Amino acid sequence: MRFRYFSMMLLAFGLLFSGCKRQEVTDKELILEYLAANNLTAESTDEGVYYIIEQEGNGEHPTINDQVTVHYEGFLLDGTKFDSSIDRGEPTTFPLSGVIEGWQIGIPKFSKGGSGKLFVPSKLAYGSSPPSGIPADAVMIFTVQLIDF
Repeated sequence: MRFRYFSMMLLAFGLLFSGCKRQEVTDKELILEYLAANNLTAESTDEGVYYIIEQEGNGEHPTINDQVTVHYEGFLLDGTKFDSSIDRGEPTTFPLSGVIEGWQIGIPKFSKGGSGKLFVPSKLAYGSSPPSGIPADAVMIFTVQLIDF
């Protein structure tokens, strides 16, 4: 009986962790497919955030402890825009430590005055609990201009 319980627990943990791994692989595949389909070349962080520096800044990079000011637009892979400081006509300022992990990892890749794109896997964005208007487990694309920090 004890062996059976132990076996079932191992199976449950295996399924749980294999499901998480499958989502990561799927997100990476989705990002790579998007990049290839749009003839884009991106760098990748160890965590799986892909980024493209389109305009170099002044060489100073923010840290997780900085408050940053950015102009940005957020898109789903199908091109649906879900947020935009540009549409609101005003850049956004926030502590970098207070935003999605994908931004905490990706924004420091840009230097002050620089701009480009971030491709964020769902687990480093909103995962299965997104805000209204964003589907669960969505890969996100952000155009970012780092104005100040």
